[in-house]
This record gives sequence, structure tokens and C-alpha cells, in this order.
Amino acid sequence: MTSGRGPAAESKVRFTRDELKRFSGRTLPDLISGRVRLLFVGINPGLRTVAVQAHFAPRGNRFWPALFRAGITDHLIDASSGFTPADRKYLLNRGIGITNLVDRATAGADELTVRELVEGRRKLDATVERYSPRVVAVLGIIAFRDAFGDRRARPGKQPTPYPGTELWVVPNPSGRNAHASVADLAAAYGEVARAAGIPTRSDAR
Repeated sequence: MTSGRGPAAESKVRFTRDELKRFSGRTLPDLISGRVRLLFVGINPGLRTVAVQAHFAPRGNRFWPALFRAGITDHLIDASSGFTPADRKYLLNRGIGITNLVDRATAGADELTVRELVEGRRKLDATVERYSPRVVAVLGIIAFRDAFGDRRARPGKQPTPYPGTELWVVPNPSGRNAHASVADLAAAYGEVARAAGIPTRSDAR
């Protein structure tokens, strides 16, 4: 099994609460390439995520454990201090991409306005048009309803406005989403990975 770990991952980066506050409103680039098949769409980046410039960096976030449990990755990625070059290359080669509806970092998604989410949908439209992933998976039903203007939407596969691209809503991996366990997240993420043509480990638990 490939570890993908290196010195950057071993050296833990720590911030005080006041230091993290300085990253409010800042952004980080999408993790994406022309090989993307499955595009995960977060709501917006958190402060630590922007501080270390790696998606889903907080240690309490279940995104990376869920990907590993689903068999989408062959090792548990630790993004808490930033991506290693090997992990970044590995994800892109697997056809996995990550973006956000809203670019600006906040301490919590509840700081966003509906208008920002609607504008973020337009940005997502442009990203999908440019890269044509097989599947777009939005991480969170409430944000999806606001961004796409569909108050009746339920988790799962959605009617898609994107020719040739499936649109899904899957659970948000934030530790604040207590309704979804890592097993629930893994099941949902594994489903969209298979829909995107990304094989998962048959022995995943």
C-alpha cells in the first residue's frame, strides 16, 4: 500500500485561535485537473483549510477517513498540515477533484449568505463546463437547496443541468454533521465514485 507520506505530513502545523482568525476571507485553489472524473463540491473552506492550503484539513473532518474506508484511496490522507506532493499527484491521477461553492474562508458555513451560494452555483457551472467531470457530488443538502434553488431536493442523484455529467448530493463530512457516521459517508462517497468510473477496493470496510 502506498503511504504517500513525507516530511511535510510528519511536521504538524499548529495555530492559535487568533492566528486562524487572520485567514478569514482568504481562499485556496481548487484541486482539479483535466483528468477529473469525480468532482467533490464543498460549501466553503474553513480557516485551517486555507491556512495550510489543503482541502478538509481539520482533524475532526471525516472526508479523508471516509474516502479511505470507501476504498477510494489506498491510504489515509492526512491533510492537517497540507498535502504532500505525492498525495496531490495521487488524487489527481485517480480522477478526484475538489472545489467549493463559495471561495472565501469562514469559521463556519453558517456565516455564508444565500446570495453567495447562488453565485457559487454559477462558478460551479463554469468549472463543470471547463472540465466535464463524470460526476459532481455536492457535500451537503442544505447548501445544495440554496445554491440550486430546489427546496424539495433530497440526498442522492439529482436531475442534472450538466450534459454528460451526473449531479449528486452526498452528506457533508464536517464533524458538526452528527447525523452521518464515517460509515454513512463512506457508503455515499463510494457510490458516487463508482458512478464516476473510479474503482474502489472490494475489501473496503
